[in-house]
This record gives sequence, C-alpha cells and structure tokens, in this order.
Amino acid sequence: MTGPDFDALIERRGTLCNKWDDMPAVFGIADPDVLPMWVADMDFPAPDAVRTALERTVAHGIYGYPGQNRPYLGAIRWWMGTRHGWDVAAEEILSVHGLVNGTALAVDAFTSPGDGVILMTPVYHAFARVIRASGRQVVELPLAMDEGRHALDWDGWAGRLTGGERMLILCSPHNPGGRVWSAGELRQIADFCRDRDLILVSDEIHHDLVMPGAPAHTVTARAAPDSADRLITLTSATKTFNIAGAHLGNAIIADPRLRERYKARMMALGISPGLFGLPMVTAAYSPEGAAWVDALMTYLAGNARVFDEGMADIPGVRSMPLQATYLSWVDFGGTGLAAAELHDRIEGQARIAASHGESFGSGGQGWMRFNIATPRVRVHEAVARLREAFRDLQ
Repeated sequence: MTGPDFDALIERRGTLCNKWDDMPAVFGIADPDVLPMWVADMDFPAPDAVRTALERTVAHGIYGYPGQNRPYLGAIRWWMGTRHGWDVAAEEILSVHGLVNGTALAVDAFTSPGDGVILMTPVYHAFARVIRASGRQVVELPLAMDEGRHALDWDGWAGRLTGGERMLILCSPHNPGGRVWSAGELRQIADFCRDRDLILVSDEIHHDLVMPGAPAHTVTARAAPDSADRLITLTSATKTFNIAGAHLGNAIIADPRLRERYKARMMALGISPGLFGLPMVTAAYSPEGAAWVDALMTYLAGNARVFDEGMADIPGVRSMPLQATYLSWVDFGGTGLAAAELHDRIEGQARIAASHGESFGSGGQGWMRFNIATPRVRVHEAVARLREAFRDLQ
C-alpha cells in the first residue's frame, strides 16, 4: 500500500474555493499565475478513509437530519486519548460549526457587550473580528520575542489591564507564529486567568500539526487541570485533515455549569451538526487517519526547510522557526520597506497572495504569513519569485 501523494497538483479553481477563487476580489490580482498562500487550508486531498466515508453517505441518496452520533463521539474520545493523552467524556463534547463559530459562542455565552476580551498578539485575526462584531472590546497583550520566537511577556503586560476583562482567548499552538506553548507556560496562563477571574478559551485547532522533532503539544486541560471551572477547549479535525468545508468542530467543556451555559447559547441560536461532517470526522479519527497525519507532517517539514532556506537568502528577511502549523511567519522588518511597498513586491511582483501581518494585531507589522501546505514544487516556485522580487536587496 502506497502512502499519500502530497506532490500531486490538483486544480482547485472553479470549485467554490475561497483560497483560489476569491483571490481577485480580496487582493485585486486577476493573474491566473498567482500563488495563493493566504487562507489556512491545504492543497492536499483528505485521507482515503475520509473520502470513502463521505462517498458512502452520498451514495445512500437520502440526506435527512442526522441523529445518532455515538460513533462520532467515540472517535473523538479515541483520538484525544491516543494522540494527546487526554481522557474526554462523551457528555463534555459539544459540536459547533467550526472553531470561529465555537469562539463566537463562547464570547456570547460568557461575556457581555462592553466587556474586554484579551488576545496575546499577533494572533489569528478572526478572534478580533468576532469580539468586535459582538460589541466587546479587544484587549491586546503583545507577545515578546525570545531567541527568534514569540514568548509570554508578563513584565511587559503589567498594568495593561483595566479590570473590565472577562475572557482570554488562547491560540495553542500559536497562529501565526507556529509556537508550541510548554506545559509550564500554559499553567502560567491558566493561573493568570484564575487570578483575574477570566474565562479561558483555548483554541487548539492546530494541535495535531506539530513538526517532527518539535516539542510535543500539551492540551491546556492537562497542563492546568485545576482550571476546569473556567476552561473551554476548542478542537476540530477540519484543520488536521483538510476538511474545513465540513464546518464542524468541538467545544470540550468538563465543568457542568460552564457546559450548560454554552449549550444554552447553542440552543438559542439553533446550532447543530450537519450530516456530512459526522462520518468524515469519524473516519479521520482512526488509525488510518493517524498514519496519514504522520506522513503529512514529514512532508510539511520538508516544505518548511525549503521555504526557510529561501527566506534566509534574502537580506533583511527571516522566517520564525516553525514548531507547529503549516503557516510560515516571516519578518520583513529588516528590509526597511514600508507596508505598501512590501505588499506590492509580494503581490504585484512575486504574484503571491499572503496574509498581511498587521491583520494579526499588535506585533504583526512588517510580517507576512505564508501557507506552505501545498505541493513542494509550488513552495520552490514561491521561493524563486520572492528572491526575484527582492533581488535588489541581495
């Protein structure tokens, strides 16, 4: 049996694909030669087991309301126990429409309009969008830099809070920096939340995407078990197996009081899973899925080496060492270029659509995020284009 072919080039244009089809509208680039390295999904097909499960569902021909989900919950419990050493009870798992939806539900359930919600920035841009759209206040705690990686900055954060904060949203592993937080750091964050009576939302959607040789991901619930009374953990198979179109994720809440408040908001808003995502996730969270993820991470590590070496050849440019995710966080600050010129070189000259660093909040200025989860030939092409776009600096 052969392994997955991550080198296969699959045409995604014209498939209702946000990453490929929406580039002209978002970036103003109509060139068909543009490389999309912005939206965080992969240009790889899902595992065979996932596609087989979906095909079986489609072949049945009747697509009514889904009901019995014990196999789905059992698969989640097996995966969390086997891959993360985390014993999760079935009743603790609540199914949401993806983790942005899961985050929005947490903000809605546990805060009120005008409350502050803390983000350690730069961080995934959808968090701030959800917070502001719900009438809450974004409170930024900028991360420090330590040996080229983002780090917690307790001294720098002293005195920055007003007392009006009610929640902290953590991204673990970190997006966009690809940092795996240690168990000690997670305990510090949990203690910080306990001392200030904050709800802690731990978005762990990237927890399976840890690079070979990098520190292991620790689930926040295991790092700080005494914080169960304030912890909501968000997980999903969608990022791991490239099935984001299923719009399915989990809010895992051990504390019954918190769980009932969250469930009440879900019921008020009519949140329930769709038919097609359930068999896809059930098939993904399996030994076959585990083998596929292991092969994926080996391949992505190779892509990261190619991309990092290319960035190191451009004066004033460096990529942050990638411990997790498939998102390369690149610092262009050393080039001395203003944001407008930086974007013009990358989008206009290199013909690459990448995520602007400033969209991730304080600390993102001068950075760009590149999605390297694509066949390696495209990573080599991206490196060649960026070298050419910045050739005058070399």
